[in-house]
Amino acid sequence: MSAVKEAGFLREAQWREKIFNGGWISPLGGVNPVREPATNTQLTTTGLANAEDMRIACAAASKAQPAWSALGPRDKALIFRRAADQAEAHFAELALFLARETGGSVLKGSHEVREAIVLLHQAAAMLSQGHGLVLPSEAGRLSYARRVPHGVVGVISPFNFPLVLSLRSVAPALAAGNAVVLKPDPQTPVSGGFLIARLFEAAGLPSGLLQVLPGHAEAGVALCENPQVKMIAFTGSTAAGRKVAETAGRTLKKVALELGGKNSLIVLEDADLQLAASNAAWGAWLHQGQICMATGRILAHVSIADELTRLLVDKARALTVGNAARGEAHLGPLINERQLARVSQIVDDSVAAGARLEVGGPHEGLFYKPSVLSGLRPGMPAFEEEIFGPVACVVPFEDDDEAVELANASEYGLSAAVISPSLGRAMAIGERLHCGLLHINDQTVADECINPFGGRGNSGNGGSVGGPADWDEYTQWQWVTVKDTPPRYPF
Repeated sequence: MSAVKEAGFLREAQWREKIFNGGWISPLGGVNPVREPATNTQLTTTGLANAEDMRIACAAASKAQPAWSALGPRDKALIFRRAADQAEAHFAELALFLARETGGSVLKGSHEVREAIVLLHQAAAMLSQGHGLVLPSEAGRLSYARRVPHGVVGVISPFNFPLVLSLRSVAPALAAGNAVVLKPDPQTPVSGGFLIARLFEAAGLPSGLLQVLPGHAEAGVALCENPQVKMIAFTGSTAAGRKVAETAGRTLKKVALELGGKNSLIVLEDADLQLAASNAAWGAWLHQGQICMATGRILAHVSIADELTRLLVDKARALTVGNAARGEAHLGPLINERQLARVSQIVDDSVAAGARLEVGGPHEGLFYKPSVLSGLRPGMPAFEEEIFGPVACVVPFEDDDEAVELANASEYGLSAAVISPSLGRAMAIGERLHCGLLHINDQTVADECINPFGGRGNSGNGGSVGGPADWDEYTQWQWVTVKDTPPRYPF
């Protein structure tokens, strides 16, 4: 039995056992039951796409794209503004559904909807920006470079922040003149896909330009292999990202990867420890640690490490765990049993290797209590691996050089932060850190949607999405020259 009410903007009758191609159609791949992590009850049922569904969708998107690319910029921009208006009008309903489907709080759901509205307005604003450059050239020749769309962009998005992490690619890709085929995680197909489809459907986006197909690996492989798709924007784990890059590379399409992270927060000995503990707790435990930017290591100067650990233990004990979507707790469940088992295994193996579990650890159902590990050192699983769970890992260091060495001792390179009132010292440390996102006197989880966002190493392949980076990602340059008459050449 579905738990979605048949009223308001999100009505299950529209998408029940369906996928989206501009309208709602039955897929060949079957059905996809969606469970609410906090209650383990069925929330809704969507369609499930297979490889043939994906082939059909890519062909339809390719057919629809040229007319969209030719549409005037003001007409395009109006559609994005209308979609933003729809999100504003149904804000509370969307936020609550997001909280329920992702296992988060309504605060987290509200944050995603607010950011989605910003992303839609950003996409509209792209269309009033210059799309090219006039270049110097010889007399009698006009030379310019313009940005042209790729054609069809495939987007593969994850479960943790599904609305934002889908729309941050969908919206600018459409604004740049592309059609989009979106494969949201089948655990969060509404928040990461059908909600976006509903916004654009209500805003009047021409049919066929946005295809939304929840699916498993078969559908993802078909999307990456399809020759009509010219770019893949993927957000997810590093292991899955490698497979995406390998598969998409066979057809030489562009690939933008935003992957995992093992992000360090460095706390110097002159820091205000109350503020530092607040930052560390937020970065480590927000949305149960299921964030690529989560604070994976708290590097504390040896003189303050014990006190900072004590403060984190106190905070962990004060936080409640339960159905956050109903406002019953600070933290909600992990997304599934597999992730719960992985978090537990990393913690257990680290303790076996000599780390100390100061607080937390026990769990019931999918709920894992906020935890603090101390005594960590390189080589332990909790030091090396992205946990994706609510575990704060405290690592002491002796001096600035060791702090930098520990922070950079990772195959990842997404986010980093330094806390100290000595701004010059903190910035000097920050300049030595291998990361795509750097925050001085803040924690590691930060994204304003108008900034370039991307990582290094195993956190990404060197690109960025968001703000000024969007034109670079979702278009390619075309050089054009114009002369009055053809020249006469020696041959």
